[in-house]
Amino acid sequence: MAFVPATIATTEFRRKARVSVGDRTKLLFLALAVLFGLGPVLVFGALLLPVAGEAVADGTVEAFGVITVTEIATGGVALLWLGLATLATIRTVTAVGDLDHPSSILVSTPLRNTVVGLICTELLVFGIWLLPISVVLSSAFAYGAGTVWPAVVGPVVVLVLLATTFPVGFAVGLGIRHLITVYEPIARFRTPLLVLVGVAYFGTIAMGWFDRVTIVLFDLFGESPLGWPGHLLLVGLPNVSPSTSHLAVSLIGSVALAGLAVTAATRIGAVHWYADPYRNDSETTSTHRPSSSRLSSLLEPGLSQPVRTVAITAIRRTKRAPIRLLYVAYPLFMAAFFVDEIARTGTIPSHLAVLVSLYVVWGAGALFTLNPLGDLGRARPVVLTSTISGRAAVTGQVVASTLVALPVAVVVSLGVGLVSPLTLAQTGLLVVGTVVGVLVSPALAIGVGSLFPRFGSVRLSSKREAVMPSKTAFLVYTLGLTVPVGAAAVIYADAADLIAAMLSALVGLAPVLEATIPASVIAGAAWVALPLGLAAPALSYRYAIRRFEGYVD
Repeated sequence: MAFVPATIATTEFRRKARVSVGDRTKLLFLALAVLFGLGPVLVFGALLLPVAGEAVADGTVEAFGVITVTEIATGGVALLWLGLATLATIRTVTAVGDLDHPSSILVSTPLRNTVVGLICTELLVFGIWLLPISVVLSSAFAYGAGTVWPAVVGPVVVLVLLATTFPVGFAVGLGIRHLITVYEPIARFRTPLLVLVGVAYFGTIAMGWFDRVTIVLFDLFGESPLGWPGHLLLVGLPNVSPSTSHLAVSLIGSVALAGLAVTAATRIGAVHWYADPYRNDSETTSTHRPSSSRLSSLLEPGLSQPVRTVAITAIRRTKRAPIRLLYVAYPLFMAAFFVDEIARTGTIPSHLAVLVSLYVVWGAGALFTLNPLGDLGRARPVVLTSTISGRAAVTGQVVASTLVALPVAVVVSLGVGLVSPLTLAQTGLLVVGTVVGVLVSPALAIGVGSLFPRFGSVRLSSKREAVMPSKTAFLVYTLGLTVPVGAAAVIYADAADLIAAMLSALVGLAPVLEATIPASVIAGAAWVALPLGLAAPALSYRYAIRRFEGYVD
């Protein structure tokens, strides 16, 4: 039975590789991550580590008296151990701990084989890129130090860390997953708990506390057993004496820790994978009639029954599957870059208040109207062949977006305006502009979504799929909002000269181009883009109606 974990690991690894290779978008983001994430690390490491190796060989690092080579090695290894263990824990909670076809795999082999196979899969996934990186960086250091030993022991240290962190992370992550999906006192508050964890994480980064926490962990765990494998990095280095006792204990302890973690993960898996997940009975048995009747009475004045039905159905459909709106929250991650400035100044900058209001306007159109045909799902043939008119169907989805976004627009724009340096008059204009934008952006979005629909589902994780708007619809809709807003800003601020000078400077950077963009061109483009942008929502709304009725015909 020893080959069973290897079979599980290689099968899962091939499946993950096929999914990644078959998704062009995922491949693109993976290539960008490698280029901009690992690329600078490899370049600067290849340039700086030979200098560091030479300094260690000459003994100049010890001469500073602030930190020793041993402290750097053990502290760095301890931080890497914590980082890998955290990564393994997060992946187990979010993806790895959720088995595909558990009724099949849990009865076909002993549970320990499943646990070992899943852990080995993660080791393969991360080992194939961590080991080559360690070879490059350790070889660069060995070149400067004048000895081959760093190039030999560097990958070994990475293997030791992987062999301990992923079993430990798997056991811890499986326990956390059991708490938030099965254990009722915690599972019932899973969503707010995960939101708090996410806010705390990004808040720590945005507030500049991440560096302080890293320094504390470096000092705290550098001399602990977590950092003892770092002594292996010191083997063969001149002017440095590693602790053989710490080195021996760390190697023996790594084997023991990995075995204990696998045993613990097997015990936790026996409890978690055979338990029924927590379900909120009050939510699953609710018919939603009270909320639907309240919405219907709210929409009754001035709206026909078909329009009300479409609007209520769109809201109810999203309420049942809120993960469909995950893409609306993506721009919020950019807010982390402004938290430090807000905390330092104690106020929201004027430009950020405007950006937040623009985000609300953008989100109003992205809520229910950016993929009107694709959102119908399996009901699309029934809806398109029913007696409902295109105007009623399109208006109902626009009303749904406006109904949800309008209160948010008023509260958010007024709040950010009052806490920013904007005057009361400017805050009033910001509120009015945001409200008007929320009223017209769904009309713009529904035409764009009808022109560039997406009917197939998109894989959000290894276990979840959802029908999302197409990337082309996102791009065109975003441009349809930002271009007229930018044109209005250019005209209002009389910034044509400044923008022309900036563009001319950018063009001048090209070695073969010499051109000056006149300010009149920028001003003319702004005056052309503004009326086109103002007319776009009405034209888009009419197009969506014709598109819907064309499907019916």
